[in-house]
Amino acid sequence: MKQALTLTDTQYRQVIAFCSSRKHTLRDQTIIHMSFLAGLRAMEIAALTVGDVYDSSGAVRSQFNITGTQTKGGNTRAIYVSNKLKRVLTQYKACVAGRTADAPLFLTQQHSSFSANTMCQLFLNIYSDFGLKGASSHSGRRTFITKLANTGINVRLLAAAALISQSSQQRCSLLADQIPQAHSSDSSVAHTTIVHSLAKSVTQL
Repeated sequence: MKQALTLTDTQYRQVIAFCSSRKHTLRDQTIIHMSFLAGLRAMEIAALTVGDVYDSSGAVRSQFNITGTQTKGGNTRAIYVSNKLKRVLTQYKACVAGRTADAPLFLTQQHSSFSANTMCQLFLNIYSDFGLKGASSHSGRRTFITKLANTGINVRLLAAAALISQSSQQRCSLLADQIPQAHSSDSSVAHTTIVHSLAKSVTQL
């Protein structure tokens, strides 16, 4: 299968601007931002609830978890919210007013929850209507990973820490082998070290 297109910053901004011409402008813009600024898969975006990203007072969380039921591979992982994404989600809050914490974060035109397939189709429709060939729901995630890698995070550590489905045992073993300051027998220290590094890099994107 051909890899999804990685977008330049200019293309990313142009797609966001193009969403202004669509009926559900703020919803579509926020979905695109979640893909590019948090590296989420289409199925993960579709599965998000209001309570995942907003706390009980309505404030945007600095971090939230994607659970095993929401993602590929069944492994929970932490999602770090950058300052830019926090601003986006703060603006989007008006769209979820009145919804309960367990309600879908994003609704279709029929006011129902998205499935993984309908979310993928939404991405394809946006990119196709914009005229961007080769882009798909995976483009934002690929762009996000590429940017993180360019900050200096080792790609193997990046994959092990948060972005590619592996068992916890495999993940911690790899981390322990790769981080010099962590003892190989204490994989939890290794995991904490790289996760803090990852969180710092994400918030600076």
